[in-house]
Amino acid sequence: MLLLSRPDEIIEERIQTKAFQEYSPAHMDTVSVVAALNSDLCVSGGKDKVACIPKSSQFFSASRDRMVMMWDLHGSSQPRQQLCGHAMVVTGLAVSPDSSQLCTGSRDNTLLLWDVVTGQSVERASVSRNVVTHLCWVPREPYILQTSEDKTLRLWDSRGLQVAHMFPAKQHIQTYCEVSVDGHKCISCSNGFGGEGCEATLWDLRQTRNRICEYKGHFQTVASCVFLPRALALMPLIATSSHDCKVKIWNQDTGACLFTLSLDGSGPLTSLAVGDAISLLCASFNRGIHLLRMDHSQGLELQEVAAF
Repeated sequence: MLLLSRPDEIIEERIQTKAFQEYSPAHMDTVSVVAALNSDLCVSGGKDKVACIPKSSQFFSASRDRMVMMWDLHGSSQPRQQLCGHAMVVTGLAVSPDSSQLCTGSRDNTLLLWDVVTGQSVERASVSRNVVTHLCWVPREPYILQTSEDKTLRLWDSRGLQVAHMFPAKQHIQTYCEVSVDGHKCISCSNGFGGEGCEATLWDLRQTRNRICEYKGHFQTVASCVFLPRALALMPLIATSSHDCKVKIWNQDTGACLFTLSLDGSGPLTSLAVGDAISLLCASFNRGIHLLRMDHSQGLELQEVAAF
């Protein structure tokens, strides 16, 4: 796991000439996850999962040793807390909007709810065959969204850690999920091959909880999906990254693909994170972390400006 600072001065200069700066790789192996602490700092993991505490210097990591660690940038080099409770690898982490609770999920079919202050587990829930792939917390709500290898998307109520809703099962494993800033919508994405599966799906999180739109065009597993900030765009946008080495930008409302960026030689793309209003961070198998910038000067474009 690495904490990385973005070399802004160099990048801003390179953007003007549409050049590209490649730095020494931060990781020596596959980067499986990247998360933004703020507009200048990101956390990346090789085989780890990472979740950041909003507006804080603290974050959590989880790995194949079944442990969850809490870290503080302003503290020592040792973790502040070590949380142990899962029987298999931890594959999902989500921090509550008020930063008081952490939800973890594992390949052991179990979700655990933790008190962040005490480091104690306060709730446990288990569903047969529910191999967790990702977790995220709904803003301003007591709900947690979860994707699974059983092809379903579940909404959990943290008050007692009970399943509040199960969305209709998809045809393929659901690999990742994200909730919009207003908490009204969510997206999940699917594994697949040769264009079968390989899509992202937009869902209504309000009363109807119906499927709203699908985004099809990748040819391999879609590993990550994010809602993009509305700062410069005239329409709501979604971004996806895939094992086919491509990042795609979609019109959220129509499902139209507006731009495709091919990161040739990167290998499968594993994770996306919003850096700021115009920046994305993308993790890859072969080339570490890519810094991408959106440009609206001549229509929507996505440019790779650095890799590290």
